[in-house]
Amino acid sequence: MPLNIGLIGAGRMGSTLAHHLAFSVDSANLLAIADLSAENARRVAAQCNVSDVYTNYHHLLARADLDAVVVVTPTNTHAEVIKAAAQQGKHIFTEKPLSLTLEQCDEAIAAVKSARVKMMVGFMRRFDQPYLEAKQKIDAGMIGHPVMIKLVGRDPWRTSVEFARRENSGGMIADMAVHEFDLARWLMGSEVIRAYSEGECLVFPELKAVGDIDNAVINLKFANGAIGNVDISRNAIYGYDIRTEVIGSEGSLFIGGLQQTMVWTLKKNQISHDTIPGFMERFGAAYAAEIRAFVDCILEDRPIPVTGVEARAATAIAIAATRSLDEARPVTLGEIEG
Repeated sequence: MPLNIGLIGAGRMGSTLAHHLAFSVDSANLLAIADLSAENARRVAAQCNVSDVYTNYHHLLARADLDAVVVVTPTNTHAEVIKAAAQQGKHIFTEKPLSLTLEQCDEAIAAVKSARVKMMVGFMRRFDQPYLEAKQKIDAGMIGHPVMIKLVGRDPWRTSVEFARRENSGGMIADMAVHEFDLARWLMGSEVIRAYSEGECLVFPELKAVGDIDNAVINLKFANGAIGNVDISRNAIYGYDIRTEVIGSEGSLFIGGLQQTMVWTLKKNQISHDTIPGFMERFGAAYAAEIRAFVDCILEDRPIPVTGVEARAATAIAIAATRSLDEARPVTLGEIEG
């Protein structure tokens, strides 16, 4: 039997996941969509041939015919929606991050455990083929043991000023670098124990007015002694730039690049190619793969590949890195947990 799913949140990412559920995952039935904006809900429903829409997600959760929900609401509401869904016995896929505080992460994890439902968190880069291949090579020992990692996450645009407020997104580090923090733990096979951030608002003064920044670097120390560096930017005008280097004791891996199509134009004294315009062009297949994996895990009763506990760990690093930015000092993860 296919999995009957409801979507909560019909914005840009909600629309993306809705399309994958409706047209790319044969084992899923998208039956209902909820969004505070009736216009958003109706638009996505029409695109995905869904008849039932709600402006109150609790009404969607009350449906007995839904097995699971996909949560794509604003970041600061994830934990609230997860707890409500768990109480209704629904399996849950939620966009990253799990929450902005460890207390809310713990509440969400506890609610899922108490309800005996499954929850998966949407760190889609783990389902991207280049990252999957790199992880397999690391686990097979092809580069020896990892000793250093460099992660680049640069957007070609700034976020909205309202979203940039800490109370809405957690700030730039929590919003953007949480992907890199998850990749760092996953690829290095070790927990981060310390973060040291430097960041500033250098291009978009309107972000500074709401307490955010537009460029940052974060150094990481791992429990096994390895080291790492993350750089994030909101002003990569040349394109969407997501790359990772893993340096091992016996070799290295380079993951990702700037080129979208494999065409080079060669002229006198000039070589040029295109760049990746945005996250959907780079990770569209990964979004489809992650939601398919969620559905399969529920239907086949298999372990979830990205758990709430793992998502909590990425949030903890983001909190430590943000505190480091605010206090201009290295911050250990022990301080965050304490």
